[in-house]
Amino acid sequence: MRTMTLWRPTGPEELELVRRSGFTAWPPRLPEQPIFYPVLNEDYAVKIARDWNVPASGVGYVTRFEVDAEFAGRYPVQQAGGETILELWVPAEDLDEFNRHIVGLIEVVHEFRPE
Repeated sequence: MRTMTLWRPTGPEELELVRRSGFTAWPPRLPEQPIFYPVLNEDYAVKIARDWNVPASGVGYVTRFEVDAEFAGRYPVQQAGGETILELWVPAEDLDEFNRHIVGLIEVVHEFRPE
């Protein structure tokens, strides 16, 4: 099976829910979050975690995980800014199925705190 590497910047609350899953699944979206959007590049994830999650929550994390590439192909890659600002847009109602296609564990690869 071919996999696709994705990154997800996250704050402490979401990461705690991931930890409770055994680092195997993302938690359901909140009602005001209709899309789950992992990103396709680590630098973009770092920027969000450092520049948005740290001011909002006091800490920002970057996670990395693999997903079945054939399954992930059903979701459009969205360019959310510059040419490297790429996200996979997964509707909230698909998240349970998306989680079943994660291969291996969700890993924390960076942690950022205020300077």
